[in-house]
Amino acid sequence: MVPSLRESSELALVLGRSVQAGLKTRVSIHPPFSALTEVKTALAGAPIALGAQDVYWEEKGAYTGEVSTGMLKEAGCEYVIIGHSERRRYFGETDETASRKVRACAARGLVPILCVGETMEERKRGQTLGRVESQLRGGLQGLPGNGTPFVIAYEPVWAIGTGVTPTPEEVQEVHAMIRRTLSSIVGSGAGEVPIQYGGSVTPENASTLLALADVNGALVGGASLKAEGFMKIIRAAEENAA
Repeated sequence: MVPSLRESSELALVLGRSVQAGLKTRVSIHPPFSALTEVKTALAGAPIALGAQDVYWEEKGAYTGEVSTGMLKEAGCEYVIIGHSERRRYFGETDETASRKVRACAARGLVPILCVGETMEERKRGQTLGRVESQLRGGLQGLPGNGTPFVIAYEPVWAIGTGVTPTPEEVQEVHAMIRRTLSSIVGSGAGEVPIQYGGSVTPENASTLLALADVNGALVGGASLKAEGFMKIIRAAEENAA
């Protein structure tokens, strides 16, 4: 809830001119609901996908203040972030509600980006891997096993907006566990699921993080609000793309 409508559109215009066609890297931006249609217009012709920050699982009804998958499709969205730590912390999001949203997106042809991650207290207690695996299995519960596309984003809660990141070894350990867990959930297709890292990703640390074996992309927060820095992260992703 940072950029204004004008700022969102201006940022989209700059990025649209800067991101070149033919990249191996897939780029999506996720403005506030109020800016979706304006940003879609600003991105016209650019190789950048539009995404939303959240969604509700019911298609229509008396759910004041909520936004459905159909509304997002109509606005031009391709991706939806689900279960972000701030949604869990401030708005009571659970693994069950995240699962409902994931399934709703899959049914509508939207690609869900399911966020998972531990708090600092959980990390100190040695519960990181167990907590992340639990969120992963809970959030993907009931997902159709027919090659439905989805993305996982590992975002340690204690690293979001703090300027502090786990060590590369710690990030890789969690991402490798996520990959193993996905193998037991979706089978041989696990290797095709992108696993992003999120949590104080910056132009300075992006190359190191994106070079890790099981890190396939980044869920970028504050650093995405400045076009120059965001483009550096995109270039780092491109350099590390298979």
